[in-house]
Amino acid sequence: MVAAGTVVLRDGGVLLLHRPKYDDWSFPKGKQEPDEHVVTTAVRETLEETGLAVRLGRPLPTQTYVQRDGRSKLVHYWRAEVVGDPGVSGYEPNDEVDQVAWVPIEEAAARLTYSRDVAVLGDAVKHPKPTTPLVLLRHTKALGRKSWDDDDRLRPLTEQGRAQALALVPVLAAYGITRVVSSTSTRCEQTVSPFAAEQGLSLTATPVLAEEHEPNPQDACALLDELLADPEPTVVCTHRPLLPGLLDHLGIDVPTLSPGDLVVAHHRRQRLRAAELHETDV
Repeated sequence: MVAAGTVVLRDGGVLLLHRPKYDDWSFPKGKQEPDEHVVTTAVRETLEETGLAVRLGRPLPTQTYVQRDGRSKLVHYWRAEVVGDPGVSGYEPNDEVDQVAWVPIEEAAARLTYSRDVAVLGDAVKHPKPTTPLVLLRHTKALGRKSWDDDDRLRPLTEQGRAQALALVPVLAAYGITRVVSSTSTRCEQTVSPFAAEQGLSLTATPVLAEEHEPNPQDACALLDELLADPEPTVVCTHRPLLPGLLDHLGIDVPTLSPGDLVVAHHRRQRLRAAELHETDV
């Protein structure tokens, strides 16, 4: 079984919940639904169990353990921030979760039921300051070059690529992305347009991120530096040939990205603090 959850920190406290069925205190988490991306699971379960909307920050260590019924369980965790009102006084208890509380961090280890959760909390509080996500995204599946006779910059996505673009919407939303930057090529704009439309965001297209941009290959890295200097959650959609240079500029070593794959660079004060790779499943 795969599950996902969050460790939400705020003003010296951590968000914990009590489950009456198990009489335990733990972090918000829950089982991944069929065809659901694991980051979407983490955000959805936090909302369902606590009533609070969150955006994900840096990834935390995963947990692997055997449940009481003998099945193994893998739980992914992220540091997260509340989006909007953090109050829990209006939470209505139910059969699954009967208490939700902001617990002072210095008291949380004693409140948590499981030592594995204490370890995850320990990792989270090593770096209590929030980070900002910068997502580097390779455009989704496009029509092959040999199948397109027009200007290559106008080459569109395939049906599979459009499905991948739709699947990316909740993934980008989980990181609270509020700025969308794309290559001027049609295949890149079509990749992030569904997310921009869903969130009511404008899309900034620039030739600097286009595969055909020739004047200076460092222009894309300069743009990346500008985005890092402005702490706004951002997605950058570009092409395979540009991605190795951009990732190297950030100090991230990952394999070649397939169409629709993305790397989330978590940064603070223009420094990389953590990074994670998510591969497309469509």
